[in-house]
Amino acid sequence: MIGIPLGLLVANAAEWTIHKHLLHGRGRRRGSTWAFHWDHHRQARRGVFVDADYTKRFTEPEWNVQSREAAWIAAAALAFTPLLPVAPFFVGTAWVSAVRYLRVHRRAHLDPEWAREHLPWHYDHHMAPDGEANWCVTHPFFDHLMGTRKPYAHTEREALDRGRRRERTPPRTDEVVSRTGPEAW
Repeated sequence: MIGIPLGLLVANAAEWTIHKHLLHGRGRRRGSTWAFHWDHHRQARRGVFVDADYTKRFTEPEWNVQSREAAWIAAAALAFTPLLPVAPFFVGTAWVSAVRYLRVHRRAHLDPEWAREHLPWHYDHHMAPDGEANWCVTHPFFDHLMGTRKPYAHTEREALDRGRRRERTPPRTDEVVSRTGPEAW
């Protein structure tokens, strides 16, 4: 049973490490395998946290941010499979954590207000002026442990920034935006 907390710990550590060192570190280089992550950041900033790639299905023919992310996470989760006979709870927890990550990350980028309330650390990563912090998505444990948790949501700074965005961009009334966007600013 020690495999469950160990699996949760390893999953959160992997989230932090991969996001910080691969996606933001190596991903900065154009042509890098990890550069797709910067498309995600650009879309999230333009869409006020909404990333339109998360509205697409995995079965669509082109690779997009969501499908690349899912492929890498599936590969990482499956890498634990050889440990299944000796550590079934650990492996099971790693697999569940991978699925949870994909579901939570997708929902966050389709419903910014939900993310702001339930995953403020991830909202902060995309929306705060300093995008080089808040590396965790599902839980901020490793951000706290490593000293990289920097609050932004529900601060005075965020309130000022939201007000400025409202002034620059009047709310639209089309269906997609009303479901996910500007009025949630």
